[in-house]
Amino acid sequence: MTCESKLREDLKEALKLQDKERASILRMLLSEIKNAEIAQRKPLDDDQVLGVISKAVKQHRESIEAFKQGNRDDLVAQEKAELSTLMKYLPKQMSHEEIKTAAQRVIETVEVRGMKSKGNVMAQLMPQLKGKADGKEVSEIVSELLATA
Repeated sequence: MTCESKLREDLKEALKLQDKERASILRMLLSEIKNAEIAQRKPLDDDQVLGVISKAVKQHRESIEAFKQGNRDDLVAQEKAELSTLMKYLPKQMSHEEIKTAAQRVIETVEVRGMKSKGNVMAQLMPQLKGKADGKEVSEIVSELLATA
């Protein structure tokens, strides 16, 4: 079963159970997938669908931070609920140590010249970690490792 078909099945289930919040989130996600398909003029494969989901997760995390700064606890709670629903459709997230190990492996294969090499390291590392780790956390770990290299 593809990711998109799983989302459609879960939407049907949410509608049957009258879970309006979950149905709303899934509709939004499916519409973002459809928009991406229209933009590319072809159906998305599972990796591309995961990319759309990752983008939505990133937007929700940014919204949570913005709402926290604005002291909007009601919206923070809503965004966190939506985020937890979205996270169910991503692969298991990597731990800090797993990301660090993967980054070290990439750094060993790339010719490292201090922080100038960060772009090269990130370019090779992110496709391996797509959907499995937050890009911001990966960037912080790579910066930390390159600073000590």
